[in-house]
Amino acid sequence: MKPFTTHSGIAAPLLRINIDTDAIIPSREMRRVSKRGLSEGLFAGWRYLYEDDKKLGANPDFILNKPEYAGASILLAGDNFGCGSSREHAVWALAEYGFRAVIAPAFGSIFYNNAVRNGLLPVELSEQSITALAEYSTRAPATNHVNISLENTTVSSNAGDEFHFDIEPLHKEMLLQGLDAIDMTLKHLDEIEEFQNRDKTSRSWAYL
Repeated sequence: MKPFTTHSGIAAPLLRINIDTDAIIPSREMRRVSKRGLSEGLFAGWRYLYEDDKKLGANPDFILNKPEYAGASILLAGDNFGCGSSREHAVWALAEYGFRAVIAPAFGSIFYNNAVRNGLLPVELSEQSITALAEYSTRAPATNHVNISLENTTVSSNAGDEFHFDIEPLHKEMLLQGLDAIDMTLKHLDEIEEFQNRDKTSRSWAYL
């Protein structure tokens, strides 16, 4: 995974509450077993126009289809983002599209953990703070970038706003170093081998 230290980018406001994983990527868009090729299905129910379940083209009113938000890498969202199922494809689709962070008042717990494990930073800020960032970004998306420092746990704008967020130390370490759960375990390989050797001595019968 790509380490997350600092990031500055276009912030797209999608301030709906309870955006669940099926809205992030509908099940009909999950036609692959890998992480690749999922970005096309991101927010497909809102991002495209349909007639009799046939996809007609892009919905010009959807935020990610607006030219000024091309290349958006930060998503500003409403409360309880990523609720619903444990669909990890939702995180994969967001990451492949180019999002490095999602900022919301709260997240579905499984989505939050999936995000961390896949290098997507979930930032919890108050609704008031997110509204301020959205208003700032909307004035000139291409230049009014939102800035995130994971090391300092801050989100800021060039207008002078700065907001602090909390993140568990383990999650912070994983993101800063670009490590997944297996990588974090392997950092303790020496201790694991020491335990195995002691265990073989004390419980030799278990290794017969």
